[in-house]
Parts: sequence; structure tokens; C-alpha cells
Amino acid sequence: MDIKKIHFVGIGGIGISGLARYMQAQGVEISGSDIAVSCSTKYLESLGVKINIPHSKDAITDPSFVIHSAIIKPDNIELKVANDKGIKVLSRCEALKIILQQKRVFSVCGAHGKSSTTAMLSAILNNYGAIIGAQSKEFDSNVRANKSDSVVFEADESDGSFLNSNPYCAIVTNAEPEHMEHYNYDLDLFHNAYISFLQKAKIRIINAEDDFLSKLDFDAIRLYPSKDIVNLRYFLLDNEPFSAFSLYNDNKFIGDFEVWGFGNHVAINASLAILASLGEVSIQTIQKNLKNYKGVKKRFDIICNDKCVIIDDYGHHPTEIKSTLDSIKQYTKLKNINKISVIWQPHKYSRTINNIDGFANCFTGVDKLVILPVWRAYEEPIDIDFNGYFGKYLPIFADEIKRNGSSIEILKNKQILDVLDTGIIVGFGAGDITYQMRGSI
Repeated sequence: MDIKKIHFVGIGGIGISGLARYMQAQGVEISGSDIAVSCSTKYLESLGVKINIPHSKDAITDPSFVIHSAIIKPDNIELKVANDKGIKVLSRCEALKIILQQKRVFSVCGAHGKSSTTAMLSAILNNYGAIIGAQSKEFDSNVRANKSDSVVFEADESDGSFLNSNPYCAIVTNAEPEHMEHYNYDLDLFHNAYISFLQKAKIRIINAEDDFLSKLDFDAIRLYPSKDIVNLRYFLLDNEPFSAFSLYNDNKFIGDFEVWGFGNHVAINASLAILASLGEVSIQTIQKNLKNYKGVKKRFDIICNDKCVIIDDYGHHPTEIKSTLDSIKQYTKLKNINKISVIWQPHKYSRTINNIDGFANCFTGVDKLVILPVWRAYEEPIDIDFNGYFGKYLPIFADEIKRNGSSIEILKNKQILDVLDTGIIVGFGAGDITYQMRGSI
């Protein structure tokens, strides 16, 4: 298809804005709309993209097709106008087939770690385009807008769109069941989607110690973290956290590497990115470029390093929270800090209740736990006995938090219950907690 112009409805979203920026770099004229101004819409406007706020029938002129985000409803005025004019309307999932069909795609998916792994891989393969589901702090964007036949792409299993990512190289960090509502809570359907994704690729890189991935019998480059990653150690460089390790694969020594971040999961993510890069660049280039990775926004994101350390983290699943807390415990040793305070904003009633035992056990070892109201994400409320499940932590139940310089105020009914201003303070959640932690909207 000859693509001259694309209009994006809901262009402020992280996934849609990434596609828009990437397609602009490929020489396509871009326009878009959203319900409100955001950082993403402001950034795109600075690049010359015409943005309509709010949605308007006049926004649809003569695009090759219209792409909309998942939250846009069929009765949206712009979708109606496009349909009336006979302009093809595609969801982001459907559009990926067209946008990526001629590309050599290094497609990264998995329940946990895919944003970090994609950002690491984009750091290594820095001549390729990249579309990440989070902001890489290396280039301060979720897109590396290089015009290239190759692209590093964070694929999404939550809506099945990873099947449309045209993977040349498929990288799977893990296949822990998540977003099961999309798969009708059918584990076979969920697993078969991963199999289909991997089978589409010429090259496959998998974490072979994942329960499901370990049972696959087709050709793949398999990482066995417990034996392939050795001599893992941590250090601070200019007060930033780094991991160093030696990597083996199939009993062969690959090399020694250093990467930003602490934790076994960081080394696993980096190792998967390294293995995916072996046929593209030299070991020396991998070693050098991997050091350019500076982390991902909202993933172990140190936003204050003064009299206390404040960390903003996207973790909203027990596995993610536990991994980050393991990293923080390593960090406390090197920083000689002896107190960890956690602020948790549960994300979605369904996820919370479906993983309640995991959540109830993942905060072991923290000194103080603050629990905020559930970020409902359009769901109807479910009664959850937070006192019963989390009483052993003696938690503080608060309405909100407020950043005040290098401290965090804990509020209930607009009254300050407590002030956190020592040790490490980490906020977990995928809702608006990131803005509360940062003191900005």
C-alpha cells in the first residue's frame, strides 16, 4: 500500500504516539487528535504534526487511512466521518500489519520486562528504528525515529496485537499469564498465541526457564539464566546502579557485559537483547552500545537522590514488584541505607483480586507499606478485604500522596497522616501514582 498520510485518533496514547512518530520518520505525513492536551501531543506538535483537540469532524481530510487507539469507541465523530467518506479505519492492532509488513522487525513480548528489553536492544542496535511502550532515558523518547528497514519493536500480547508485528526475530522474556480477559480466561488460547507469534519468526530468542517456554520443542536460541548468566555483581557508577555479568549460551562463552540497573531480571533482559543482536553487530559493539542504555522511565526510575531516595516504578503485578524490591535491597547495601518504604496503588480490581495472594506476599521485608485506593481503569469496584490480606504489614491506608521536595506526604481526608523523608521510598503502580510521586501532572 502506498501510504502518504495517516490520521491517528487518540494520538496522545503511548502506543499510538509512538507509531505516529515512527511513521513520520519514514516520510509519511501525520495528523492526529485527542480529547485533551498532553505531553505527547505537545511533543508531536513541536515536530510539525497537526493535532486537533478535542476530536472534530474537520480533522478528517484526505488520509490514506485512519488509525485509532483501543479506547476510541465506534461512535467517535472522526471514525464516523472517515467511514462516511470511504476512508479505511483501522485499530492499532490491525494497522501493525500494514505498517510493519515491509520491515525487518525485532519483536519483543512477554508479561514482564518487555519495555526494558526493547530499550536495551534499541541501545545495542542503535542504527535501527525503535518503537517502545515506554520512554527510554537514553534518547528521552519512546521512539528512535531512524529511517531503516529494521525496527526494534515492543509487541503487545495484552490485545493479541503481537501476532501482527511481522517478527523477523521474536524475543519472549516470559509467558506468565496476564490480560487473560482478552483470551477468555483460556490458558490454551493464551499459550497458542505465543506459539503462533514465535512460529512467525525466522529467529527466536526465549527465556527457557519460563514454565511454558521451557516445554516448546521447536528451534530457538534458549537462555537458561541459572547457568548462562554467571558472576553477576552490582556496583555504582556516578551514583547510578549497574550490573556486570558474564554470559554463556549453549556452553559457549559470549562475553562480559555491563548494563544499567540492579537485579537478576535486569541481567536476564540484557542477555535476551544480547542474544538477539549477535547476528547483527560484533560483540565489542554490543558491549559498548549496551552501556548507553540508561533505564526506562517509570522502571526503577530514581526521581530524587537527596536526603532520601525516591523511586517511581511501573510495577503493577506481584512478579514485577518483587523483582524491583529485590533490586532495591541490593541498592540499599551499596548505599548503606536501612529503611524501605513502599507506596502501592493497586491497578484494576480484576488484576488485584486475581493475584491477591501474590500481592499479599510480595512486600516482605519492607519497613512501611502505604496502600492507596485501587486505580479502577474503568472497572466496576469489587470489595477486597485489604485489611485481611495485608494486615501483617500494619499498612497505612491513604487517599493520596503529595510530593514536597525530597519528602512524600501521606494524606487521608486531606489531612497528613505521615511524612516519608528517609531511606528509600518507592511507589508502585500503573495509574496516576507516577504524577503524585513526581509532584506534577
